[in-house]
Amino acid sequence: MRFRTAPPGRSEPPNAEDAPGWVTGAIPDGWFVERPEIVIDRDEIIIWGRLAEPELGPEATDADKAAAQAGRINQFREDTREGRMRVARQIEYRYQRKVAWGVRAGDTNELFTHLAAPVMTRLRQPERQILDTLVDAGVARSRSEALAWCVKLVGQHSDQWLTDLRQAMTKVDELRKQGPTG
Repeated sequence: MRFRTAPPGRSEPPNAEDAPGWVTGAIPDGWFVERPEIVIDRDEIIIWGRLAEPELGPEATDADKAAAQAGRINQFREDTREGRMRVARQIEYRYQRKVAWGVRAGDTNELFTHLAAPVMTRLRQPERQILDTLVDAGVARSRSEALAWCVKLVGQHSDQWLTDLRQAMTKVDELRKQGPTG
């Protein structure tokens, strides 16, 4: 059995199991119309919040709605900047991860400045040819962007499998904690 370990020189960040509750409690009342969604990995915590949808009359077009939603998101971003930075500093200190904010208003989603973590990999020629094909076809501007595109595509098409895998990993972690220490 293989256990995940941190690369040399890098320690794993603190456990973030309680982060959704802690973050929800740290966010000022009134920012969002529902409990925020907290997405965590070992590098970053993204806080997704839903804003009240702007009220437009029944004659509003889709373009009007999109513009109003974008305006609502922009206004939230400007009005809460200092508060979001204060909360983010507390989260970053507690969980040793960067924090990003995402906001939803109606059908519009916007993720504010977030982390793009470099990933090192060694690819053999057949894998490099796939990436080069994507670059040559204009799907991506670089091998790096092509690889990110591939990862997104796999994530979209194997969502249930990845969810099941994450649940299984959680169960293994729970069983490991129950086992003997030594």
